[in-house]
Amino acid sequence: MYAEKFKVFEKVENLGGKAWQHAVAIDLLEQVDFEDCSMHCFHYQQMLEMLMKHLLVTKSKFGAYPHTHKLRKLLEQLIEATEFKTDKSKYFMALQVISVCAEEYRYNFLIDCEGYKDSVTVTGELLEQLLTFASI
Repeated sequence: MYAEKFKVFEKVENLGGKAWQHAVAIDLLEQVDFEDCSMHCFHYQQMLEMLMKHLLVTKSKFGAYPHTHKLRKLLEQLIEATEFKTDKSKYFMALQVISVCAEEYRYNFLIDCEGYKDSVTVTGELLEQLLTFASI
Protein backbone atom coordinates (compact mmCIF):
# COMPACT_ATOMS: atom_id res chain seq x y z
CA MET A 1 0.00 0.00 0.00
CA TYR A 2 2.65 2.56 1.00
CA ALA A 3 5.14 1.47 -1.64
CA GLU A 4 2.49 2.09 -4.29
CA LYS A 5 1.84 5.60 -2.95
CA PHE A 6 5.57 6.36 -3.08
CA LYS A 7 6.17 4.62 -6.43
CA VAL A 8 7.16 7.91 -8.07
CA PHE A 9 10.30 7.86 -5.87
CA GLU A 10 11.19 4.21 -6.57
CA LYS A 11 14.38 4.77 -8.58
CA VAL A 12 15.25 8.14 -7.06
CA GLU A 13 18.61 8.35 -5.30
CA ASN A 14 17.82 11.05 -2.77
CA LEU A 15 15.53 11.64 0.18
CA GLY A 16 12.46 10.75 -1.89
CA GLY A 17 14.05 7.41 -2.72
CA LYS A 18 14.73 6.78 0.94
CA ALA A 19 11.09 7.56 1.71
CA TRP A 20 10.10 4.90 -0.85
CA GLN A 21 12.48 2.40 0.77
CA HIS A 22 10.84 2.93 4.15
CA ALA A 23 7.41 2.57 2.50
CA VAL A 24 8.49 -0.82 1.12
CA ALA A 25 9.72 -1.85 4.59
CA ILE A 26 6.34 -0.91 6.11
CA ASP A 27 4.51 -2.98 3.53
CA LEU A 28 6.73 -5.97 4.31
CA LEU A 29 6.23 -5.54 8.05
CA GLU A 30 2.47 -5.47 7.61
CA GLN A 31 2.67 -9.02 6.24
CA VAL A 32 4.11 -10.32 9.53
CA ASP A 33 2.21 -10.65 12.79
CA PHE A 34 4.34 -8.68 15.26
CA GLU A 35 2.93 -7.93 18.69
CA ASP A 36 5.29 -4.97 19.02
CA CYS A 37 4.69 -2.14 16.57
CA SER A 38 8.00 -0.39 17.22
CA MET A 39 9.72 -1.34 13.97
CA HIS A 40 6.65 -0.28 11.98
CA CYS A 41 6.66 3.03 13.85
CA PHE A 42 10.34 3.61 13.13
CA HIS A 43 9.90 3.09 9.40
CA TYR A 44 6.70 5.16 9.29
CA GLN A 45 8.45 8.05 11.05
CA GLN A 46 11.41 7.77 8.69
CA MET A 47 9.13 7.64 5.64
CA LEU A 48 7.41 10.87 6.68
CA GLU A 49 10.69 12.50 7.68
CA MET A 50 12.39 11.71 4.37
CA LEU A 51 9.34 12.89 2.42
CA MET A 52 9.17 16.22 4.27
CA LYS A 53 12.92 16.74 3.92
CA HIS A 54 12.68 15.90 0.21
CA LEU A 55 9.97 18.54 -0.14
CA LEU A 56 12.05 21.09 1.73
CA VAL A 57 15.00 20.46 -0.61
CA THR A 58 12.96 20.50 -3.81
CA LYS A 59 10.17 23.00 -3.06
CA SER A 60 11.65 25.63 -0.74
CA LYS A 61 13.61 28.67 -1.80
CA PHE A 62 16.43 27.58 0.52
CA GLY A 63 16.82 24.04 -0.84
CA ALA A 64 17.74 22.77 2.62
CA TYR A 65 16.22 21.03 5.60
CA PRO A 66 16.86 21.04 9.36
CA HIS A 67 18.65 18.09 10.93
CA THR A 68 15.77 17.26 13.24
CA HIS A 69 13.86 14.00 13.41
CA LYS A 70 10.80 15.69 14.93
CA LEU A 71 7.97 15.52 12.42
CA ARG A 72 6.10 18.41 13.97
CA LYS A 73 9.05 20.76 13.46
CA LEU A 74 9.52 19.53 9.90
CA LEU A 75 5.86 20.21 9.11
CA GLU A 76 6.13 23.72 10.56
CA GLN A 77 9.21 24.43 8.45
CA LEU A 78 7.57 22.95 5.34
CA ILE A 79 4.54 25.25 5.77
CA GLU A 80 6.79 28.24 6.40
CA ALA A 81 9.31 27.67 3.60
CA THR A 82 7.12 26.35 0.77
CA GLU A 83 3.71 26.81 -0.80
CA PHE A 84 2.37 23.81 1.15
CA LYS A 85 -0.56 24.74 3.36
CA THR A 86 -2.60 22.66 5.78
CA ASP A 87 -4.20 22.90 9.21
CA LYS A 88 -1.09 21.96 11.13
CA SER A 89 -2.85 21.92 14.50
CA LYS A 90 -4.90 18.96 13.24
CA TYR A 91 -1.73 16.84 12.96
CA PHE A 92 0.57 18.10 15.72
CA MET A 93 -0.34 15.56 18.40
CA ALA A 94 -0.26 12.62 15.99
CA LEU A 95 3.12 13.70 14.62
CA GLN A 96 4.44 14.08 18.16
CA VAL A 97 3.29 10.55 19.06
CA ILE A 98 4.97 9.10 15.97
CA SER A 99 8.21 10.97 16.69
CA VAL A 100 8.23 9.77 20.30
CA CYS A 101 7.49 6.18 19.23
CA ALA A 102 10.43 6.24 16.85
CA GLU A 103 12.70 7.56 19.61
CA GLU A 104 11.44 4.85 21.95
CA TYR A 105 12.23 2.23 19.28
CA ARG A 106 15.83 3.42 19.18
CA TYR A 107 16.13 2.91 22.95
CA ASN A 108 14.13 -0.35 23.08
CA PHE A 109 11.28 1.02 25.21
CA LEU A 110 7.77 -0.37 25.05
CA ILE A 111 5.48 1.52 22.70
CA ASP A 112 1.78 2.31 23.01
CA CYS A 113 0.73 0.55 19.81
CA GLU A 114 -2.89 1.69 19.97
CA GLY A 115 -1.83 5.33 20.31
CA TYR A 116 0.60 4.88 17.45
CA LYS A 117 -2.02 3.27 15.19
CA ASP A 118 -4.44 6.12 15.96
CA SER A 119 -1.74 8.61 14.99
CA VAL A 120 -1.13 6.82 11.68
CA THR A 121 -4.86 7.08 10.96
CA VAL A 122 -4.81 10.83 11.68
CA THR A 123 -1.70 11.47 9.59
CA GLY A 124 -3.02 9.48 6.62
CA GLU A 125 -4.71 12.59 5.26
CA LEU A 126 -1.56 14.64 5.76
CA LEU A 127 0.46 11.99 3.93
CA GLU A 128 -1.91 12.25 0.96
CA GLN A 129 -1.58 16.05 0.98
CA LEU A 130 2.22 15.81 1.05
CA LEU A 131 2.32 13.33 -1.83
CA THR A 132 -0.01 15.54 -3.87
CA PHE A 133 2.21 18.55 -3.14
CA ALA A 134 5.27 16.50 -4.20
CA SER A 135 3.71 15.87 -7.61
CA ILE A 136 2.93 19.53 -8.34
